[in-house]
Amino acid sequence: MIVSLAELLILGVIVDWAFRKLTIPGLVGMLLLGVVFGPYVLALVDPGLLAASADLRLIALIVILLRAGFELSRETLHRVGGRVALLSVIPAVIEGLAVTVLGPPLLDLSYLEAAILGSVLGAVSPAVVVPLMIRFIEQNRGAEKGIPTMVLAASAIDDVFVIVIYSVLVGLIGGQQVDVAWQLAGIPISIVLGIAVGLGVGVALFRIFQRFDPRATKRVLVILALSVLLVRLEHLSAEWLPFAALLAIMAIGFIMLERDEHMAHEISAKLGKIWVFAEIVLFTMVGAQVNLEVAWQAGLAGALIIALGLVARSAGTWLCLLGSDLNRGERLFVVIAYLPKATVQAAIGGGALAAMSLAGLDTGPGEVILAVAVLSIVLTAPLGAWATEVSGRRWLEVAPPSVHEAMDAALESEAHED
Repeated sequence: MIVSLAELLILGVIVDWAFRKLTIPGLVGMLLLGVVFGPYVLALVDPGLLAASADLRLIALIVILLRAGFELSRETLHRVGGRVALLSVIPAVIEGLAVTVLGPPLLDLSYLEAAILGSVLGAVSPAVVVPLMIRFIEQNRGAEKGIPTMVLAASAIDDVFVIVIYSVLVGLIGGQQVDVAWQLAGIPISIVLGIAVGLGVGVALFRIFQRFDPRATKRVLVILALSVLLVRLEHLSAEWLPFAALLAIMAIGFIMLERDEHMAHEISAKLGKIWVFAEIVLFTMVGAQVNLEVAWQAGLAGALIIALGLVARSAGTWLCLLGSDLNRGERLFVVIAYLPKATVQAAIGGGALAAMSLAGLDTGPGEVILAVAVLSIVLTAPLGAWATEVSGRRWLEVAPPSVHEAMDAALESEAHED
């Protein structure tokens, strides 16, 4: 397994460099590398590495969400908070409704099956969106209006909302006794509880770090370990108390930034170095999950429903931005940034198929849902990442550096000297 990982790391570095030279986001190349080397094309990735893929992707996702938290300032969130709430719900709902209506005529699904497909497709990919937004924040692009921060925060809450809706619908199709009212009430509970727990953990860590003053590397290791435990806690409490661990992880960084900017930026700089490794692991492993044969089975009808769903989503995103101080180009950037699908679709795309199989139902619709989910990754992750980076460079204005950016630059300089 370790040899296979080493090969992917070397090739990932090369592919990242080559794609950046072509002015294409490096993550596009890493996704394609994973697809080609994965079990469904050349099958060159060690089976042991694939078996550990879910855990590796989780760690990488935790790293990027922590980095996101350390970039979320109270001032910026206060300025864009209302838009975050709208973007967290409306685009996903409109896309899901569009897929629900279009699913029966285009894919011969029932309305419930089409609604499940809509919930699968409704989630934006934090693995694709968050790294790009952090890069724009570091470059000060769109910083004056808080645009990357708005997209970053909204994408995290969007996933919580969509996954809860998906769980309700899959429970219904599997014949389970689902308390729909409790599940829907669990959405705000999950969000609020996740943020509250994250803030509490962040405050406790800050006080411990302040008292014992461990090295930044040890602080990062403690934060990573606790973040993994928070994800575990979410799974353990899922049956009786909804809890959004990914929001809790972001909240840790947020509150530490509020309490001590120097400490927060020092930790963020260390996480940035870990991300060099984690980024390759995350995107190659996501790519390795893509079954091109399954995606091909979705055919033109699958591609059409994805495209029409994205049109509906784009309309919903644009609607959320009406009345804001964003200009036309900035609004188009947010619309584009809200399109990529990847991690959530890879994680839940096969859930309906499994539920139908366990319930003894015809698994044909489940296979269709999985095929369209995979096709959405193939079509939107590389193109969405590329379009987001290009549109960000074109339409987001670079703000003058603030004290925060100067501090980051100083820390980065010190790290290079070390």
